[in-house]
Amino acid sequence: MSTLKPETTETQTTGPSNFVRDIILEDLKTNKYGGRVHTRFPPEPNGYLHIGHAKSINLNFGLAAEFGGKCNLRFDDTNPSKEETEYVDSIIEDVRWIGGDWEGRLFYASDYFGQLYEWAVQLIKAGKAYVCDLTAAQVREYRGTLTEPGKQSPWRNRSVEENLDLFERMKAGEFPDGSRTLRAKVDMASANLNMRDPVMYRILHAEHHRTGDKWCIYPMYDYTHGESDSIEGITHSICTLEFEDHRPLYDWYLDQLGIYHPQQIEFDRLNLTYTLLSKRKLLTLVQDGHVSGWNDPRMPTISGVRRRGYTPEAIRNFCRAIGVSKTNGSIELSLLEHYVREDLNQRAPRVMAVLRPLRVVIDNYPQDQVEEMEAINNPEDASAGSRKVPFSRVLYIEQEDFREDPPKHYFRLSPGREVRLRYGYFITCTGVVKDAKTGAIEEIHCTYDPATHGGNAPDGRKVKSTIHWVSAAHAIDAEVRLYENLFLVENPNEAPEGKDFTAHLNPHSLEVLKGAKLEPSLRGAAPGSRYQFERLGYFCVDAVTTPQSLVFNRTVALRDTFAKIEKAQRVDAPRT
Repeated sequence: MSTLKPETTETQTTGPSNFVRDIILEDLKTNKYGGRVHTRFPPEPNGYLHIGHAKSINLNFGLAAEFGGKCNLRFDDTNPSKEETEYVDSIIEDVRWIGGDWEGRLFYASDYFGQLYEWAVQLIKAGKAYVCDLTAAQVREYRGTLTEPGKQSPWRNRSVEENLDLFERMKAGEFPDGSRTLRAKVDMASANLNMRDPVMYRILHAEHHRTGDKWCIYPMYDYTHGESDSIEGITHSICTLEFEDHRPLYDWYLDQLGIYHPQQIEFDRLNLTYTLLSKRKLLTLVQDGHVSGWNDPRMPTISGVRRRGYTPEAIRNFCRAIGVSKTNGSIELSLLEHYVREDLNQRAPRVMAVLRPLRVVIDNYPQDQVEEMEAINNPEDASAGSRKVPFSRVLYIEQEDFREDPPKHYFRLSPGREVRLRYGYFITCTGVVKDAKTGAIEEIHCTYDPATHGGNAPDGRKVKSTIHWVSAAHAIDAEVRLYENLFLVENPNEAPEGKDFTAHLNPHSLEVLKGAKLEPSLRGAAPGSRYQFERLGYFCVDAVTTPQSLVFNRTVALRDTFAKIEKAQRVDAPRT
């Protein structure tokens, strides 16, 4: 049985239905495939997987798991000029991380090259395929338009014997790249351009990542896909909507060959605001140095969001929430971030960190005294317990938590104002030390009220602000990377005239803070560990972290626009 992680299987079973699921339910009812459900996730290894692929992973593996079926992982590796072992390895890692379990059913289209060649020969013998000498440009010219039928190739009526001879010689490497193709003989007047004698094989003298130089002709995706599904006994071949117009060709090949025929079903692909989900364009970002690599935390790749601190559970919950439909649309990026926050809120330990430190001296606190304050690890999880946080005379607070001349409605620390230190004491600002030359604030001085230990005043007085802090003597240094959207506009594909999508890149998508101060409990934090920095957001230990150099990535900020909108809608909704 193909599985996702247990919690995903449960929610998929009990969640709302969708049209793909309804098709499967009907097929089970009519015993169409003998009660079987067998899906597959078939990426091409020409780049890293992105968050859009997570939707397909969740759908294919989730449906198979719900109905006690199977789901294969298959690489459609038919284009050696763009495919690499690096991509294969990353895809395997990403699918496993999301929760897909193919239970040893790992396949490659290249496994089937021999059989695909034999089937091509079968189509030639049946008069359904021919070798064509038109160039790629000529093929496009002869294809016609949406309003005009195509023209037949001058080579369309070659004899079966000549086609067999030429195809064998193509396989033997006699001809240069692009000089000949094998085309299906379908209908040059079809209203569906995909049916106008599509190319089945092209000549490509290139090293394949698995078969080496054994082949110099490679099958096209449309020819390979359905036949691979057939070989593997797939019941429901679930694709995104751009393949809807290709389905007649999928069916034509299977029918002409007279082999087992799966059912192709198309659903909407994921589109996110402020995000590009095109492997070709993502590759451009990598190759042109706009990002540090495929796993840059600003990238929407699965490896990128994993490094940033997203959890597989959050991604699966998001995919389940958006569902599947027959119409392409766009999903707000804030909705994905909402599910990330929702999941991390339950699991991430709370800690205190100061990203832009300002030194605070509590003048009436004993010079050498150190106290250990009791701090809650996660108020959402009682089993997480508590920890001890050292408190001393000299602290760090955030620069933005102090204003010498505070604006209206600013309730944090300022001269003469009293605030609460989280888990600590009430303090009052009594003075400011500035740089003699620049006038920049270097240090502030305060007094504390010993009676407010733990952050509560026995006389019942209230303060309007609570701020976080770190003991200067115990703080550990860290580099913190703050990420914003990689693009400035909702749809980066809509480039200004004369420019490409990179014109929309956000020059401030990454801010690196070198001098952050963290509470000592974070010493030795392992790469991948996730935390909530109180009042600041959710953060993840970066993969480049070493014991000597601690690096954190901000996963998401604390604010949740989507949750606020959802709450407002609930408040405004009419009561029944």
